Amino acid sequence: MDRLRDRVALVLGGGSGMGAAVCRRFAAEGAVVYVADIDADAGRLVVEGIEASGGRAHAVIVDATSPEDLDAVLSHISNDHGVLHVLHSQVGMPGAAGVTVSDEEFERAVEVNVKSAFFPAQKALPLLIKARGKGAITLVASTAALVGSPFSPLYSLTKGAVVSYARSLALAVAADGVRVNVICPGPIDTPMLPRFFGRDPGANIDDLKDAFVAAIPMQRPGTPEEIAGAAAFLASDDAGFVTGVALPVDGGQIAK
Repeated sequence: MDRLRDRVALVLGGGSGMGAAVCRRFAAEGAVVYVADIDADAGRLVVEGIEASGGRAHAVIVDATSPEDLDAVLSHISNDHGVLHVLHSQVGMPGAAGVTVSDEEFERAVEVNVKSAFFPAQKALPLLIKARGKGAITLVASTAALVGSPFSPLYSLTKGAVVSYARSLALAVAADGVRVNVICPGPIDTPMLPRFFGRDPGANIDDLKDAFVAAIPMQRPGTPEEIAGAAAFLASDDAGFVTGVALPVDGGQIAK
């Protein structure tokens, strides 16, 4: 598999979980991957693993909500390659549970879940356009963006905004040869999954998680590698006529 041979990819939130799996998959498909994460050590470890497998990667420290950090990493990529083929933003957080949240909790959820989609895409566009029809943006929302979430309406609000933004941006930049799509994961087996069920005091995380997973038609959570496979498809020429799509990767959860 070398669908991304010699292409340049920037993965925000690439230091752990699904983002790390996306970095490894992009590199295995031949891309030069910039592993961007706010945690320098986490990004470095992902790069070391990629290089040990014969891939090419660079670790960069980036706060995806900081326009200054984004400008710096994109300037670095421009100086090194003059072009960007793939932007993937994996940054996100569960947000506060329940219908009553503080102003601070609201602002933080919007900052992390919405700004980390909006500003990276905006700022990367000039380099993506230089890819001459090979530019692709993949953002990450959630199945909670497509159906109601009893756990956190705020999370659904912010992730729903990502889906609407991606669809609108896809229309705005289609003539420039840049595609924009969204992956909507269901429950994925990463360290973040228990956080969705542990926001209420006294909650039995294991019981809540088991009940939630039991309601998935495929009877299991997904894996980070399955999200990475979807991201690699959307970034590649195999998805060359796919744009403006919100793709559930959820074991059949949305089909019910």
